[in-house]
Amino acid sequence: MHVVATAGHVDHGKSTLVRALTGMEPDRLEEERRRGLTIELGFAWTDLPGGGTLAFVDVPGHERLVATMLAGVGPAPAALFVVAADQGWQRQSQEHLAVLDALGVRHGLLAVTRTDLTDAATAGRVRDDAVDRIAATSLGKVAAVEVSGATGRGLDDLRAALRDLTGSLPDPDRAADVRLWTDRVFTVQGRGTVVTGTLGAGTIRVGDRLAVGGGTVRVRGLQSLKEQRDEVGAVARVAVNLHGAAEVRRGDALLTPGRWLTTELVDVRLRGDPARDLPRRLVLHVGSAAVPVHIRALGDDTARLALERALPLRAGDVALLRDPGRHRVAAGVTVLDVRPEPFTRRGAAAARARELAAMTGRPDGAAALRRRGLVRRADLVAMGVPVPSDPVAGDWLADPDHWDDLRRRLHEAVEQHAKDHPTDPGLPAEAARRALGLPDRALVEALATGLHRRDGRLYGTAKAPELPAHVKKAVDAVRRDLSEAPFNAPDAGRLAELGLTPKLVAAAASAGALLRIADGIVLLPGADAEAAALLAKLDQPFTLSEARRALGTTRRVAVPLLEHLDDQGRTVRVDDLRRRCTERTP
Repeated sequence: MHVVATAGHVDHGKSTLVRALTGMEPDRLEEERRRGLTIELGFAWTDLPGGGTLAFVDVPGHERLVATMLAGVGPAPAALFVVAADQGWQRQSQEHLAVLDALGVRHGLLAVTRTDLTDAATAGRVRDDAVDRIAATSLGKVAAVEVSGATGRGLDDLRAALRDLTGSLPDPDRAADVRLWTDRVFTVQGRGTVVTGTLGAGTIRVGDRLAVGGGTVRVRGLQSLKEQRDEVGAVARVAVNLHGAAEVRRGDALLTPGRWLTTELVDVRLRGDPARDLPRRLVLHVGSAAVPVHIRALGDDTARLALERALPLRAGDVALLRDPGRHRVAAGVTVLDVRPEPFTRRGAAAARARELAAMTGRPDGAAALRRRGLVRRADLVAMGVPVPSDPVAGDWLADPDHWDDLRRRLHEAVEQHAKDHPTDPGLPAEAARRALGLPDRALVEALATGLHRRDGRLYGTAKAPELPAHVKKAVDAVRRDLSEAPFNAPDAGRLAELGLTPKLVAAAASAGALLRIADGIVLLPGADAEAAALLAKLDQPFTLSEARRALGTTRRVAVPLLEHLDDQGRTVRVDDLRRRCTERTP
C-alpha cells in the first residue's frame, strides 16, 4: 500500500478528485456533505493499474482547519497538491505548500483541477505558475496533470502519474520501532477504543503491547482499508482496536514499549526565518501532534524548544513551527538532540550554539558519544542515534577519549587516596564512583584495569597499608603478649593502652601484621590454622567448652574464633552445641 495526502486551497476540488479516483466518499460527516466543505480528515483508496493500492488522506483546505490538515499530512510520505484552474494560486495554496516545505516532503504531484470551468490557456498558466512555486520548495520539480473531477477528463493521466509517484517512494522499514501518530480516536460499541493513523515504519500485530500516554495497551484487532488483518506493515493506513485503560487522543502516538524516549526539551535546527526573528511562543506540529512550545534562540538557525507536553521524538525527526494567530508557518524544524543538557552555568548557551552549528541533523553515533561521554545503549537507540561501538560495561557506551580520561583520573584518585591515608590505602569503589561522577559502580569495575581489587577497594602501587612506627611498636607488643598464650587475645583495655584504635587494628590486619577475627579480637597471623590443628586432635564432635580448654582461652575469644573457622570451612556445626573439624582447607 502507498499513502498520499492531499493539499491545497479550500474549494479547489480535493475531495471531488479523491471521490472521482476512488468511487468513495471521503467526507464522513453529514455537515461536510451538506456544506460541501471538508472539516475533518477523510480517507479513501483505490487500486492503481500496475501500481498496487493507493490510500488518500483527504485534508481540509480552510485556513481555520490547518491544524487538522497538519494532522493528516504530517505522517504521509507524499502529497497530491491541488490547484483549481479557474481560481489559480490562493492564500491557503501558499500555506499548504509552506507546510509541505517545512516538513521536508520530497515526493509530490500537482493536479490542476476544475479545468471544465476555464479554457486550456488559463489552465496552462495556472499549471506553470504552480509548478514554479512548488519547484522552489523541498518537493522540487513535480509532474503536473490537468484534470476535471466533475467530467472525468484527465483522470487516466492522473492515475498514471500517481503510479509513477508511488513507484518512486522509498521502501519502508517494516522492522523499525513502531510510532503510530493517531489522527482519529473513536469508540465502537462492544469493541472499545479504535484509533487510526498512517503507519510510516514498523509492523503492528494483533496481540502486540504498545505504549501510549504513560500506559500500555494491547492490540485487540487490526483493520486496513476495512479488512481485518492479523498484522499490518508500513506504509499503510491502519485502524487499531485497543484494549487497556490508557486514554488516547489525537496527537498521541502508539509506541513500541521501551524503545522511545519522551521529551519536553529539544534542540533543533530551523529552516525558514532565522531563529532570532521568531516569536517566543509558537505551536510545534509533528506527526499528528500539535504542542505549544517556548522558544529560546541559540544561533542564527538553531534553538531550544520547551514543550508543554512531552512527545516521543528522535534525532533527525522533521516538524514545523506554526504561528496560529498569524496563520503562517514560522519555520521548519529538524530535531538535533532530544536529551540536551540544561544550562546551569554562564556561557553554556553560547557553547551549546557552537556545538549545534556543527551538527547536520543526520544522527551520528560517534559524535553523540563524544558530546555525552557516557550513555546507555538503549537510550542512544531511543534517541534515534546509531550505536557506534560495543558497551564498555553492562549497557553503557563510552567515548574512547573520555573513557581513557576516566581511567587516568581513577588511577590518580587511587594513588592520592593511598598517599593521604597510608594506613588505609584502598579506595572504596563507591568513593571512586562518586569522585569520578559516574552513574554506575559497574563502570568503576570496568575502568580498574591495572589496579588491584580486594574487599570492594581499589589499590595501586600501595597494595597494603604502610604502618607508622608507633603502630608497628604496638603490634610488636601484641606479638609479645601472644607469644606464650597465642589464643589469649588482648582485651579492649590493652588495645587502648597500646593506642590501637579500631581503625589502626583494621590497618594492621590489612597489612598482614595481625589477624582480626571480630571487633576487638585480634590474634597473630596463622593463629586460625594453628587452632584448627589443635581442635582436630579432640574427639569429634566437640563442644565450645572443650574447644576453649584445648585452646587455653576464654569464651570471649573462643566464640568468634570458632565462627571464624566455620566461615573458613575448617569447622562445621553438627547441632546447636557441637562442631567437628573438616578436612577441607579454605
